[in-house]
Amino acid sequence: MSAPIRYLVFDIESVADAPLVTKLRYPAESLAPAEGLRRYRAELLEKFESDFVPYTFQFPVSVAVGKVTADFRLTDIVVLDEPQFRPHVIAENFWRGWEKYHRPTLVSFNGRGFDIPLLELAAFRFGLSLPSWYQSGPKPSEHSRNRYNTSAHLDLCEFLTNFGSTRFNGGLNLAANLLGKPGKMEVQGHMVQDLFDAGKLAEINDYCRCDVLDTYFVFLRTRVMAGQMTIEQEGEIVAEVKVWLEQKAEQIAAYRSYLESWGDWRNPWI
Repeated sequence: MSAPIRYLVFDIESVADAPLVTKLRYPAESLAPAEGLRRYRAELLEKFESDFVPYTFQFPVSVAVGKVTADFRLTDIVVLDEPQFRPHVIAENFWRGWEKYHRPTLVSFNGRGFDIPLLELAAFRFGLSLPSWYQSGPKPSEHSRNRYNTSAHLDLCEFLTNFGSTRFNGGLNLAANLLGKPGKMEVQGHMVQDLFDAGKLAEINDYCRCDVLDTYFVFLRTRVMAGQMTIEQEGEIVAEVKVWLEQKAEQIAAYRSYLESWGDWRNPWI
């Protein structure tokens, strides 16, 4: 029998709802949705030096999930609702998958500030019932949505910054590169909207898969820091995953690209 899944390492890519943006931002103007979104992004860029639309105006177009056992071994990475990539089905599959695997720990990088709120809003938008996630009880510390309940959701950015005590400049890209892993390659987060508008869903999902890999390797190192595995055990698992990627690379282009940029962490103690 296969080992039970204890962790779900995930990443999400999302895009703006252009009709919603246009309706709410420019209600008195007869703008086409694409023009309304273009205008809003230009305003954001001028004001904040970033045209990233707030998550409240977005919906998911890609969610990749890595299935990890209790001994921290990666068994698979799946992209939800592939190849249709329907936002309402993606959201439902994420939450139902969490329940199916008996509510394993969700693992993300900055998921508390973006991924989880967006997926919760998707449940609101699409009318999904999530009683297990929104559970209440006598101990607030045990609620799934409690910031400090890392058994429900382990946000690696929160772990590395002592729950937001500092700002993790460089993000996942920096954390992955410290471990010798590729981090951001051809595609970066700010490009997702334009890729979506161009119909390039495959590229978006490849990017999402690679972010899950980076998040997984960061997760492993934090488990060394937390005393849940040794640096030697981490090295063994990383080597196993590299072999797994090599076996999958023929079918999945994202893994070929990831391996081409692969780097091994240099252990200063040997």
